Amino acid sequence: MNNKVKKPLQTAIVAAMIGLGSATVLLPHTGMAQNAPAAPVPTSTAVTALPDFTSIVAATENAVVNIRTMEKVSSRPTQGFGPGDSPDDLFRFFFGPDFVPPRDRDPRSDRSPRGDGEERSVPRGVGSGFIISKDGYVMTNNHVVDGASKITVTMNDGREYQAKVIGTDKRTDIALIKIQADNLPVLKIGDSNTLKKGQWVLAIGSPFGLDSTVTSGIVSAINRDTGEYLPFIQTDVAVNPGNSGGPLINLSGEVVGINSQIISQSGGFMGISLSIPIDEAMRVVEQLKATGKVTRGRIGVQIGEVSEEVAKAIGLPKAAGALVSNVEQGGPADRAGVQAGDVITKFNGSEVKKWSDLPRLVGQTKPESDSSLEVWRRGKYETLKVKIAEIPNSPSDTANSNEPQEQAGSADRLGLVVEAVPSSLQSRMRIKGGVLVKDVKGAALEASIQPGDVILALNNQDVKDVQHFREIVGKLEKGKAAALLVRRDNLTQWVPVTPAK
Repeated sequence: MNNKVKKPLQTAIVAAMIGLGSATVLLPHTGMAQNAPAAPVPTSTAVTALPDFTSIVAATENAVVNIRTMEKVSSRPTQGFGPGDSPDDLFRFFFGPDFVPPRDRDPRSDRSPRGDGEERSVPRGVGSGFIISKDGYVMTNNHVVDGASKITVTMNDGREYQAKVIGTDKRTDIALIKIQADNLPVLKIGDSNTLKKGQWVLAIGSPFGLDSTVTSGIVSAINRDTGEYLPFIQTDVAVNPGNSGGPLINLSGEVVGINSQIISQSGGFMGISLSIPIDEAMRVVEQLKATGKVTRGRIGVQIGEVSEEVAKAIGLPKAAGALVSNVEQGGPADRAGVQAGDVITKFNGSEVKKWSDLPRLVGQTKPESDSSLEVWRRGKYETLKVKIAEIPNSPSDTANSNEPQEQAGSADRLGLVVEAVPSSLQSRMRIKGGVLVKDVKGAALEASIQPGDVILALNNQDVKDVQHFREIVGKLEKGKAAALLVRRDNLTQWVPVTPAK
């Protein structure tokens, strides 16, 4: 036997056999073979198995329904179409208003431009919903049933029922409808507050009319602010037209959201779906079930975001809360002592992390109830008591205008030329003190301050008059942003400006 085994050949043999359950290795110098254990697989490369949705679907899909709607339109009083008729009239007659180009539709009416004849029903759309009680209450989106003259609910087993609307809420896009049936399968209501990014979820609905279609994905984001009163759940679950109103379900088979919107440039799914958190939806549904409508609280303020720069300038520990830009005269916040420029940091003990949290917290509060506000004002926290009012059905906006009067003034380190605020303007704005901006240069101009603005405070000090303002400006530190509380028309905002030398 030749004991001189070439190393390249030996290496090739070993390499070729690595990975077998029991690798055969040629020993050097002897040519004999022996068994050796395979190299262990690193534990860090282990992959968790993907979830199996079959049991979840089997337990939930029978409580998900298809919703078809009809609407009444006006048809032509005469039969047939002549040479002078528009092709749009032909489509409108057979298929209803959805086939008419947008230019020919009056958004305030379901009647076509030439529809002077008798009314008839045409298909309006398809959506989804899910049963929340054995006696036939079904939750869906408002836009699924809005304007419908007839609502047909189809169960997964083929049974059909005519539904009536119990109540709708356009602000949250939620509707509660009911069918006449008993002992129906229901979906268990979950807790959307426990959702985390990366969790698996699935949707069941009727995309493009395809009943009981199941799609899955993960939670992409939570508290996505795209609605007036809603922190949406963002997922990558495939949702398409017809899925609206259907449930978003977690791995426990519980409803955690209502599929409501998609963000798309094509009209179809592009990877971003938005769902209404079930906790928010159930608060609305409880009111719809009890009274057929939703009442919301209000305190009468206009608010905005607190930027990092503004927070530092006014001494706020962190960039959070809702910055009050205007207070409604005679409203709840006004009576409670809230002032423009305040930062509302808590409502009834709940932290206002983002400015959009405040409308939600106040809106969920019962009108006429007593509540508390924590505000940051002039470098310290204050607690105010406020009685919640009710949001009217048709809220009206009011606006005030300024009539600045010119007086002589001189520029300062901020680039501002200021003058006294006329008493008539102070009365109209319901303010005391302050200075009126006559001209703007330098740093103030870059900060978007404009002539006609009224400066009410500087670095948490109320501005009494022109002389007081100049004294404060003269003491500002070089290179450190100063916070100016600026009133423009009926809005007030903190504006950071860095003084010159």
